[in-house]
Amino acid sequence: MSLRPPSRFSASALSGSAGDGLFALLDHEIAAEKASSLGRAGEKVEKTLARLRDCGPSSAERPQCLKAAVQAVYAYFIQRELCGLRRHHDAIRDYAIPAEVLVRLGAA
Repeated sequence: MSLRPPSRFSASALSGSAGDGLFALLDHEIAAEKASSLGRAGEKVEKTLARLRDCGPSSAERPQCLKAAVQAVYAYFIQRELCGLRRHHDAIRDYAIPAEVLVRLGAA
């Protein structure tokens, strides 16, 4: 989907300082949405990892909890990368992501 300003903003009007303000506002909105979606993904990671910790190692629902945690962490890592955060070491430490989840993501 492409975004273009309303037609009353011609190319000459957008080239000056008024256009900078318009695009700065758009950049601010995009950054706010990225932060919001990253926060939602982080909350999902917290919930799924808490549920995984509550499942016992021999629980019948353990594989389902593990799969949900892996999917949530994967989505969170992708969202972090879209926000420009390439290194996940801090997130792994802060969320205490277990090795059994990381191994299923391809990390060692």
